[in-house]
Amino acid sequence: MIGAPVDWPTRDLLSHRTAATPQRTALIDDETGATWTFAELDQRVDQVAHVLETLEIDHGQPRIAVLMDTRPAFVSVFFAAMRTGMTVVPLNVRETASELAAKVERTAPVAVVCEEATESAALEVTAAVESTATAPTVLTVDEPARERTRRLCPAAGSDTAPSVDPVSLERDDPLVIMFTSGTAGEPKAVRLTVGNLVASATASAFRLGVDPGDRWLCCLPMYHMGGLAPVLRSTLYGTTVVIQRSFDRHETARVLDEYEITGVSLVPTMCKRLLDAGWEPTADLRFVLLGGAPASSELLERCRAADVPVYPTYGMTETASQIATATPAETASHEGTVGQPLVFTDVTVVDDDGEPVSAGEPGELVVSGPTVTPGYLEAAQTDSAVGEYGLHTGDVGYADENGRLWVLNRRSDRIVTGGENVDPGEVIETVCAHPAVEDAAVVGLTDPEWGERVGALLIPADGRDGDAEIDLEPVLEYCETRLAGFKRPKTVGVADALPRTASGTVDREAVRDRLRETGTDV
Repeated sequence: MIGAPVDWPTRDLLSHRTAATPQRTALIDDETGATWTFAELDQRVDQVAHVLETLEIDHGQPRIAVLMDTRPAFVSVFFAAMRTGMTVVPLNVRETASELAAKVERTAPVAVVCEEATESAALEVTAAVESTATAPTVLTVDEPARERTRRLCPAAGSDTAPSVDPVSLERDDPLVIMFTSGTAGEPKAVRLTVGNLVASATASAFRLGVDPGDRWLCCLPMYHMGGLAPVLRSTLYGTTVVIQRSFDRHETARVLDEYEITGVSLVPTMCKRLLDAGWEPTADLRFVLLGGAPASSELLERCRAADVPVYPTYGMTETASQIATATPAETASHEGTVGQPLVFTDVTVVDDDGEPVSAGEPGELVVSGPTVTPGYLEAAQTDSAVGEYGLHTGDVGYADENGRLWVLNRRSDRIVTGGENVDPGEVIETVCAHPAVEDAAVVGLTDPEWGERVGALLIPADGRDGDAEIDLEPVLEYCETRLAGFKRPKTVGVADALPRTASGTVDREAVRDRLRETGTDV
């Protein structure tokens, strides 16, 4: 019947996009120069989906793990999984075989999809779980090097596979299981639905805007949300993704200029390296979505001076990327803010008892809305994270009377020394205000007398790679007049750069290890 309601969506996003604008450019691969229209990408996805349909599946919601870095084949695998009703489990190619095996055991995929560079690791991982579970099939997007590996993507010039009828999808159907960075303990397996990812793409479009001629550069790892989100969003918008296999300050500057990029997702370290290399944005660039870690005031000031349209964002895996994003104008008028929450997203600041606090008062940030995960893979983790006002982020911050957010630090990062609570964010802000310090990480170190002591790893403002030096005495004197005694760093180290996870988050355990090994007690 005409006008009768239908399920939403009826099929995968690429199928819808191909039906609407088959001739538009979907992907450009910088490494090879290859270009795919949405119609050509759709055919490629059919070829991959045809192979996935041959897998032996004994349950209704199968999963496939993907052990690949950023490349067009990752896009084909992702949409082929969506087309066949499979859930994608992206795996970090930088992790060890034992770390990967633990994640494969937890998610029980029917296959591990790899590439030439990760085939050996995929075989090692599947062999490690064989004794405790049914070993997944190993599929590669390249030419197989081992007998146990099957080819997933056809070779160039292969005949088109039969079209695959897309499965019907609902908002609540699982699409991705993505692991958190694990900086505060064991990585959590976050379940994200079709509805979560579409809601995130929609809300982001309202904040950043969309133009039919947009070209979003993807140079972040696709096994993190920062690398995967541009692919899904651009397919929904009908715009182009330019794929650069990995970030390089000089090559990325070239790509931004050569392909007339209008938007790019970066972590702050990447943005700083581009500026250090002398990069100047073209008139085409509309936004630099800056996430994965806090952006310093100095970096934002450099961006304003260089006319870089930077949008610092606060987000997390559990919300399919952005929670709040500040515009360039807001970064200038409200220093340190990450902006107002995106449309449909509600953020409540609560105290230790879970009660909302007044504007300007710090507390834990709790988020709710259609982008928020339905829960972790382990039910107990979900139960402990969800409360009356939504998902407890574990982040401490505050909101002003207009809803703009400031994020101070992780709740679990709080240092308790001699019974006194120390906010690492306050210490970082103080030490970074000294002209000799460019960046810093502050952590708690075990102390036999006080329980914990404050440790600070400092990055010199004028240091060069391999030549990190700083005169600590004036920095410590500066802290004496601005921080209470229990808040001042008691162990200090110096480094060329802060250790970070692949997603750009400061690796706090690595900071502690560095301070234990080379830090100076003061």
